[in-house]
Amino acid sequence: MSKKIVAVNASPRKGWNTDTLINEAIKGAQEAGAEVEKFDLFRLEKYTGCISCFGCKKEKFKGRCICRDGLTPVLDAISEADGLIIGSPNYLSEMTASFRALYERLIFRSLTYNLETPCCNEHKIPVLLIMTSNANDTAYTGLLENYKNTLTRFVGPAEVLVSGNTLQLKDYSKTDWEWTMFNPEEKKLRHEKVFPQECEQAFQAGKNLAE
Repeated sequence: MSKKIVAVNASPRKGWNTDTLINEAIKGAQEAGAEVEKFDLFRLEKYTGCISCFGCKKEKFKGRCICRDGLTPVLDAISEADGLIIGSPNYLSEMTASFRALYERLIFRSLTYNLETPCCNEHKIPVLLIMTSNANDTAYTGLLENYKNTLTRFVGPAEVLVSGNTLQLKDYSKTDWEWTMFNPEEKKLRHEKVFPQECEQAFQAGKNLAE
């Protein structure tokens, strides 16, 4: 039986850096024989982050988020999956609000507040976390280490792939403001030389996830 992988895009920009890397990871998983279901968080029905209702702490709902909204199909799919690919750009030194909404509800539903068994998730799956940023690759080491550790603890063994100094626009000269913080030619060159290598890494990581 083929493995089932869930891929989640927490970027609003389809076809750009984050989405491209996720799609490459999907291709890798599919080459390994997996079935992949992809969700674009910015195109779902209305949803929120955790509302602290504590429904998931009741025995009959153990490990399940009882809040029903646009994220419910995503959470349900992850519960049945054999692996998770999730990617987000970095906004203001954090992941997107959409990523955080899913992350809160994904993690909190498995958190028990019990010292002996702090996690009730008995179905651990491998996770590939992808982050893109216009800052360099090492700018958010601490942030990513925290996400990696928490995902590993409550979802399953996590791997991180970072793409930094990304190309945000095809032509920086067409912006209304002077974006003097960036070197457009340097970004373009990196996108042409380094980003394809990161796409290959994403492909291999997706393949590894499914094998």
